Amino acid sequence: MKLLRGRDLVCRQAVELMTDYLEGRLSRSERRRFETHLANCPHCTEYLAQLRETIRLTGQAAAPEDVPPQTRDDLIQLYRQWKSEQ
Repeated sequence: MKLLRGRDLVCRQAVELMTDYLEGRLSRSERRRFETHLANCPHCTEYLAQLRETIRLTGQAAAPEDVPPQTRDDLIQLYRQWKSEQ
């Protein structure tokens, strides 16, 4: 996924870039924008920490296609519910 120039990242974009970030596949400007988003978003920072811990414990990252669609939908719904309560 390429980032839109001149625009801040939104959480959905940041989440989509996390694996590339961890694997060092972002360009310098993409990495800078990603890290700027992290500096201002405790939710994405926490998600990245959880992803790093998952990788540490399992030895690999789970790809989005590894998660069954219903589970993914349930997790998104839980996140949206949690976010609305903040």
